[in-house]
Amino acid sequence: MEKRRLYMDYAATTPVKPEVLEAMMPYYTTYFGNASSFHQFGREAKEGLDKGRAQVASLINADPREVYFTNGGSESDNWALEGTAFARRNKGNHIITSKIEHHAILHTCEYLEKVHGFEVTYLDVDADGKVDLEQLKRVISDNTILVSVMFANNEIGTIQPIKEITEIAHAHGALMHTDGVQACGNIPVDVKELGVDLMSMSGHKIYGPKGIGALYIKKGVKIHNFMHGGAQERKKRAGTENVPAIVGYGKAAEMAKNNMENHVRELTRLRDKLMYGLQERIPYTRINGHKTDRLPGTANVSFQFIEGEGILLLLDQAGIAGSSGSACTSGSLDPSHVLMALGLPHELAHGSLRLVVGDFTTEEDIDYVLETLPPIIARLRELSPLYQTYIKEHPEENK
Repeated sequence: MEKRRLYMDYAATTPVKPEVLEAMMPYYTTYFGNASSFHQFGREAKEGLDKGRAQVASLINADPREVYFTNGGSESDNWALEGTAFARRNKGNHIITSKIEHHAILHTCEYLEKVHGFEVTYLDVDADGKVDLEQLKRVISDNTILVSVMFANNEIGTIQPIKEITEIAHAHGALMHTDGVQACGNIPVDVKELGVDLMSMSGHKIYGPKGIGALYIKKGVKIHNFMHGGAQERKKRAGTENVPAIVGYGKAAEMAKNNMENHVRELTRLRDKLMYGLQERIPYTRINGHKTDRLPGTANVSFQFIEGEGILLLLDQAGIAGSSGSACTSGSLDPSHVLMALGLPHELAHGSLRLVVGDFTTEEDIDYVLETLPPIIARLRELSPLYQTYIKEHPEENK
């Protein structure tokens, strides 16, 4: 009998939906032209590119001319930060971000500090992962050129008050960037309502292909180019456009917009059943992230006395794919910087598990995890000296 395979890691990536793949295929074969060419083959490719741009723009209520395609969220983050920093260094050299950003932001800030002499302030977050707005008001100044705070966290799912943060940034003449990679396509996003100047996006988080993303640049905002060469993307991002991927991203964005209400409702229901079901069945379990202001599919829990690597290994043997944090840092033995920023002790941060449900997750999948995970945690705790010591010191809790 074939082992059950259950994917619960939709924040790391998503499968390409059949409709997306179907939309892409002709652009590998029939409409294969270079979108910059003037002949018929080029014009056909350009039509697909333009349609994809309009679909992505529609998802976030932007003008298509404000959407610039990149190879993914990390490039968009790098471009937003470096492009803004270099374009505005005559105004100041201060950048503000948060301690729970994706490493595409944190490492770019580190580079700007060490190599180019910019000053970066890293905002604290509360126990639920919300940015400290009062701290932001204290540290921002006329020397601040950019505030970059992610829309929704990729590990714990907490959603930030982006509109309020943007208002604070603009009151001091700073631009506002948000990493919207996890948010765009998973929750309603309206750049006009938010007022942000820049926003990073990615295709493979919303059932589109990998290797394609976008940077929203509000009309009138001037930043330096990140890629130099040809005149593609209105002379802002050189390189032959990946038309099949753009077409697929556009189709995925269109489907996400049309299915948004059902997507949010169903994933929230399944997530809560999973998250609170685990807390009910497994003692010494902590839910990480804001209880309500969080992405609909993201459940992140910490199990006291054990480490996440053991959980993932046994889950994988049971056919369940999860993670202990961001896929980009899965090779690291250090505890999650996000969970540490919440104030969790090392031992609790090490025992974290992220399970993320998606459009293909079923009720039966949730039931299978709720049946499978408690015995795994119990088995690991039996092997844990920390747990055995705790039991001896607190016999009244285990009667």
